[in-house]
Amino acid sequence: MSSEIYKKVSLLVLYQGVFDNAIGQAFITLLATDNVADFLKAYGQWFQALASKNISWNDFLIEQILLDDNPFSQQVQKKSVWELPESLINGVKQDLSILQSLYNSSIYSLSSSTIFEQIKFLIFPAWEVENKLESLLHSSSDWTELVEDLADYYRKCGTGIFAHYPALRWQEGRLQGITHPDTVQIQDIVGYETPKETLIKNTEFLLAGYPALNVLLYGSRGSGKSSLVKGLLPKYHSQGLRLIEVAKSQLKDLPLIIEILRDLPQKFIIFVDDLSFEEDDEAFKALKVILEGSLTARPKNVVVYATSNRRHLVREFFADRPQPKDSDEVHNWDTVQEKLSFSDRFGLTLTFEPANQEKYLEIVRHLASLAKLKISLEELEFRAKQWATQHNGRSGRTARQFIDFLQGELGLKGSIK
Repeated sequence: MSSEIYKKVSLLVLYQGVFDNAIGQAFITLLATDNVADFLKAYGQWFQALASKNISWNDFLIEQILLDDNPFSQQVQKKSVWELPESLINGVKQDLSILQSLYNSSIYSLSSSTIFEQIKFLIFPAWEVENKLESLLHSSSDWTELVEDLADYYRKCGTGIFAHYPALRWQEGRLQGITHPDTVQIQDIVGYETPKETLIKNTEFLLAGYPALNVLLYGSRGSGKSSLVKGLLPKYHSQGLRLIEVAKSQLKDLPLIIEILRDLPQKFIIFVDDLSFEEDDEAFKALKVILEGSLTARPKNVVVYATSNRRHLVREFFADRPQPKDSDEVHNWDTVQEKLSFSDRFGLTLTFEPANQEKYLEIVRHLASLAKLKISLEELEFRAKQWATQHNGRSGRTARQFIDFLQGELGLKGSIK
């Protein structure tokens, strides 16, 4: 039976990537064994691979189908199923038929019934299926009838790394998924309602396919600029938004990143945190090209959101200013103005002013309410003022740190609901 299944897997023409991972390779090794001792050893390794991911074999197969990056899943993101060659559609149907046969029977045929009955509760945990296509795949008797549904899924959710990770970073010359992104909820950020509403509106323009502007979030430290950008992801991920973090040192790769993202159906925010430049910085030149444009058209599905504590992003020194010397650049003031006006190249500049006492206490009260702290309003505000005086001054970050400390302190006393 193993050899028959092995032959089926070998016939896959598009979805070979389903087995290009630890679980898949363990399964292939299991199929290739030809004696009892090797089979039991391979079975144990396959079992461990499934258990380490806390996933069943059936769920694993469906997850890999939905994530697989192949010619079909790539092309249906750009065109209708009916525009694809018939040979490609036939290849998809053949592969889905093979994979469904593995879904329906392989786990039982490859396992001793006694062993399987003893361990199935470990590798087949209860799994709440929320995705419509996952439900269809689990319930359908013929996966070949779901080609259009599969195409719609790829078009909406993407494939590969873009389907698996809502947040990514550019590192070592490639995109890498962020396994545990900071799950800031945008509704939890208070005190800066006007810039928040403007940023949300601009992001909704992007998601709806209208022209969206690059945004500079400028203001005092700890005012929630970065958190506001991060908070867009939980709110809009289901609508196709992806967040890509690019360090200032990696901005020279922006043209390459843009070309990778250009033709994808998802919408991307390139997030650059704490932006500032030194003179003749290569990153400055790369970002300038992206903001101002070049002969290459700007993609409609990508915007840059950058945060900075500096209104003028390029550092200026008094020595930069014109001096009455023969060696001076003739149009030195033009150079100075170019540096000072770089932030103007962002379509939107959102300002975050330092928090006064009223705004600081508003943030503290809001965070205390979310944390359900059992403390009187008078004591909360008194201690919040003390904390700001003794620590980092009034800001959203200071408020967050104060509430975290207070939550721990009251928790030890059993005062949290």
